[in-house]
Amino acid sequence: MAANEIRTVGVIGAGQMGNGIAHVFAQHGYEVLLNDVDEARIDDAIARISKNMDRQVAKGLMTPEDKAAALARIRKCTDLAELGKCDLIIESATENERIKAEIFASLAPHLAPHTILTTNTSSISITRLAAATDRPERFMGLHFMNPVPVMKLVELIRGIATDDETYQTMRKVVDSIGKTVASAEDFPAFIVNRILLPMINEAVYTLYEGVGTVESIDKAMKLGANHPMGPLELADFIGLDTCLAIMNVLHDGLADTKYRPCPLLVKYVEAGWLGRKTGRGFYDYRGETPVPTR
Repeated sequence: MAANEIRTVGVIGAGQMGNGIAHVFAQHGYEVLLNDVDEARIDDAIARISKNMDRQVAKGLMTPEDKAAALARIRKCTDLAELGKCDLIIESATENERIKAEIFASLAPHLAPHTILTTNTSSISITRLAAATDRPERFMGLHFMNPVPVMKLVELIRGIATDDETYQTMRKVVDSIGKTVASAEDFPAFIVNRILLPMINEAVYTLYEGVGTVESIDKAMKLGANHPMGPLELADFIGLDTCLAIMNVLHDGLADTKYRPCPLLVKYVEAGWLGRKTGRGFYDYRGETPVPTR
């Protein structure tokens, strides 16, 4: 399928990444069907998209008319049969291989012959996910960065069976939404998270071993390395459960002890302190300003 023939985009998962992906595609003229197992999350996602677009309007990045037109292009969709007719489907569910495979299995009977399947996974094998579908040649990784409306990069990852036509089509689709492609091979965590998550994990070890406090570690990296966010602040933003899931993929997939998740990261996840989305992580967000929890 040629890029200029893609008109409808199905987004599975209305969380932080899914709503950002829906936002960007709708803003650039695509009809978007937004799906989630929890219908209320779709409503919340559309409300969040509207607020984020309000910020763009305030900054002069879009007009009120552009916003209204983009929002009108996003439709709530709970019917897999309807979703399966989309030209392009982007799965953006939680970073769990079993759940992703179940989603693709449930979609299979409803897919149009021409539909391209993609996953927004940040670490899981594209080849393995593709092999569980009926179209591994038209399946690839489409990994957006968070927050999607702001970040310019999209990692494109081919599985072993992905054909060149699908890859070239998705390159053009990424161009059409104003993003920049970085092509990555199908190895655990690809490029960005292969480099970023071990750094975050090392920051957690630095905290765990008492080398520095939450505040001093983040201050050191912001002022000493000119990072816009400290690594622990960034971990809270990403979600500690997602950080742990990616470290586990790296550790299991590469069999190298340097990727062993820090026990303190595991404990925070076990406690349900997952970062901003739960109100507590390495910082406590329940007050007016974030306060370190260690």
